[in-house]
Amino acid sequence: MERRMLGHFAPAYLVASPARSKHLVGLAPRMAPSAVRVPHPKLRGSPVPFAPKRPQVFVHEGVRQALERRIESALGAPAALHVNDNVRSVVTVRRRQGQLRVGVHHMFLDAPAPVLGALARYVVEGDRDASILVGQFVDAHHHRLRAERAPFLPLQTKGQCHDLSRLFQRLNARYFGGAHDALVSWGRKTRSRRAHPRKSIKLGSYSAVERLIRIHPVLDRPWVPRYFVEYVLFHEMLHHALAGRQQRLHSPEFREREAQFAAFEQATKWERAHLARLLRA
Repeated sequence: MERRMLGHFAPAYLVASPARSKHLVGLAPRMAPSAVRVPHPKLRGSPVPFAPKRPQVFVHEGVRQALERRIESALGAPAALHVNDNVRSVVTVRRRQGQLRVGVHHMFLDAPAPVLGALARYVVEGDRDASILVGQFVDAHHHRLRAERAPFLPLQTKGQCHDLSRLFQRLNARYFGGAHDALVSWGRKTRSRRAHPRKSIKLGSYSAVERLIRIHPVLDRPWVPRYFVEYVLFHEMLHHALAGRQQRLHSPEFREREAQFAAFEQATKWERAHLARLLRA
């Protein structure tokens, strides 16, 4: 038995989650158009009768067969193709009893022709250059990989002053074409036992392991303007959108995209003027 595997060994912070908040509608914008993933029932917000233990993908059979025929054409012999939802082993190749059995991640269902050609060359010939091209495609579509874990704590989007779910939907529609599918939640409120104000504060964070954006609850104050909360949220949404293409945390592309936020100058000016108050809050 011959076995070959192309794994996506990205660091944990590059692995994204399939889970979606019940406030976010639509399951497939960031997936291939011919595949739909059923999220984990605990995060879906409503029961799934056939709920699996892990996320499950439904694939359009005609698209799967078309990709299978492409591989058969390159091979010159029958092959068996199945579509998976793996995190690491996105392409597997096994030869059993003379038959080539190929497993590919659903992200390849809408891959461009050059990538599909490279995929066929890789699974049939083990071509190194083809493997590099396929690997680059996987890196650019890391957001389609499901997470290794779900968020530990329940999500809380509605604050006393700001509703993160509504803000997320506004930003998603305006800047991401509705395709951004990270989860969002207020962080945990903690009581400070320090006698002096904090010296620094992390207003937002993004965990790709959970595909979760957390916003510091200090921003849920009546004196914090909505545009500033949106700016912090937008900043973290960019981390999810660009994570696969960034070699460093805040790349030039990231800074360029961040400056496209409509209230960017207003928000950064407000932050400089009110940072001391945020540290005391």
